[in-house]
Amino acid sequence: MSKIKFNYSYDYIISLENLLLAWQEFIKGKRSRRDVQEFELDLMSNIIALHSDLKNKTYWHSDYQAFNISDPKPRNIHKASVRDRLLHHAIYRVLYPFFDTTFIADSYSCRLGKGTHKAINKFCNFAYRASQNHTKTAWVLKGDIKKFFANIDHSILIDILSQYIADENILWLLNRVIDSFHINNKGLPLGNLTSQLLVNVYMNTFDQFVKHKLKAKYYIRYADDFVILSKDKKWLENILGVIKHFLNNDLRLQLHPDKVFIKTLYSGIDFLGWVHFTDHRVLRTTSKKRMLTRLKLKNYNEFTKQSYLGLFGYGNTMKLKGLLDFPL
Repeated sequence: MSKIKFNYSYDYIISLENLLLAWQEFIKGKRSRRDVQEFELDLMSNIIALHSDLKNKTYWHSDYQAFNISDPKPRNIHKASVRDRLLHHAIYRVLYPFFDTTFIADSYSCRLGKGTHKAINKFCNFAYRASQNHTKTAWVLKGDIKKFFANIDHSILIDILSQYIADENILWLLNRVIDSFHINNKGLPLGNLTSQLLVNVYMNTFDQFVKHKLKAKYYIRYADDFVILSKDKKWLENILGVIKHFLNNDLRLQLHPDKVFIKTLYSGIDFLGWVHFTDHRVLRTTSKKRMLTRLKLKNYNEFTKQSYLGLFGYGNTMKLKGLLDFPL
């Protein structure tokens, strides 16, 4: 089946118009940061210089600043320069609307109008349908990609992109951004706006395989987590091996051996921070403990408090609300 083609030109992506529009999007919420202020002091000269390097194809991505965060598990973030992040926005604002149309409906990570809450609600909807209104046993295959961002293969990613993009100059530019970070020709940096899009482009190959080759009716993916629901346990057992082979052979990815299982919905499915049952869901124990510790130490602000209250609305949390002494 032939793929639809990206029809914007390289000249538009690197145009002063697109770079200026990208700057307006990039700068939101960042005006107080020193590196942004320094770039903005001579904004037009900096943008014109970037445009010139891109036009002459002398552009090189600068080094990253690395730092660690816990959100909640430890992650190594790589921060690009303002100049490079501006380019990331210029690329993203043109490529995202196109590629988003190629994604399946039930891919929920880093997409406008999607997100964790909608993924959780769809899981509930699929559970209801797979169990025939909770009158039959529903089985769930849960999978997790091992070291997801670190194992994105650059050559495979460029090959996937080239199936949609014919312009060699655009592919050259994407190569520059992709190869700006790698270990043995693998890996995308956590923190790049382009990385969020590119991992979805990469995993869309898997999504299409699961939906159209394996004919999985009830499939959801959020970043490196995915679930497939069915009333047929044997079918799930059979496709697990096929899934492992496809990920390894076509995408050079592996499932995390400790985070793959097939179990009944009745026994509770841990997915996106909640444990889901047939008629309710509860917060994952580790999430609950982390939240309680943070709140007891008063290590939070009003925004965090309201975020937790919003989170509580998606499951059975009345007892937890009482423990936290939150107003309802």
